Amino acid sequence: MPHSNHRIVPLFVLFSIALLVPSRRSQAQTEPSPYAAMAPLDQYLIADQDAEIALARSAAPPSISGQAEVMVLGRTGFTTAVQGTNGFLCVVERSWGAATDDAEFWNPKVSSPICFNPAAARTFAQIFLLKTKLVLAGKSKAEIRAATASALDQKQLPPLEPAAMCYMMSKQQYLNDRGKSWHPHLMFFVSGDAAKSWGADQPGSPVISANDPEERVTIMMVWAANWSDGSPAPPMTH
Repeated sequence: MPHSNHRIVPLFVLFSIALLVPSRRSQAQTEPSPYAAMAPLDQYLIADQDAEIALARSAAPPSISGQAEVMVLGRTGFTTAVQGTNGFLCVVERSWGAATDDAEFWNPKVSSPICFNPAAARTFAQIFLLKTKLVLAGKSKAEIRAATASALDQKQLPPLEPAAMCYMMSKQQYLNDRGKSWHPHLMFFVSGDAAKSWGADQPGSPVISANDPEERVTIMMVWAANWSDGSPAPPMTH
């Protein structure tokens, strides 16, 4: 997941997974990782499909996720379990949503409900779906990184659309071993290194940025006051 000179502690906490972020996209850790290799596939799967659908929908308020497409993970990849009507896409991201140099890239405990808006569903989400296919094909981190870069270079993945964003407001999210459920938030995806143009990471600014070079975006994160079920979230501390 990224590099930023202005990161504050909560950003490291969140982005050590991936969603996706200084955490979705954190630098390689100096200490040995307990997740040096992929665990058996069963550890990443959710046996109860209805439970996975409900978890995916918890990423956003029901007024949004209730009409969204929902994809679930099986042995051959993500497939659509529920057709949507509003263009949104809800999934439970696994640990490989993170950058390949993230220490928890193979952490089977990670389950990050995320609901992409239509622009992100058509574009940014396709990177995660591609990475999932590569993971299930047994590719190494280096091969995943190279194949993702090649797909972007050769325009095999659609270019990021303006206004692409997602909701990550699930009280049940498990972002990583350090952050766990952390805090509800929204993420906005912007091509290139765009932190300065958003006023991110500045004193008093509610916007935190994470440069994500592997996916060639800057992720802008804004905290939300409530979880997707409407209950209040704990106050943020720096």
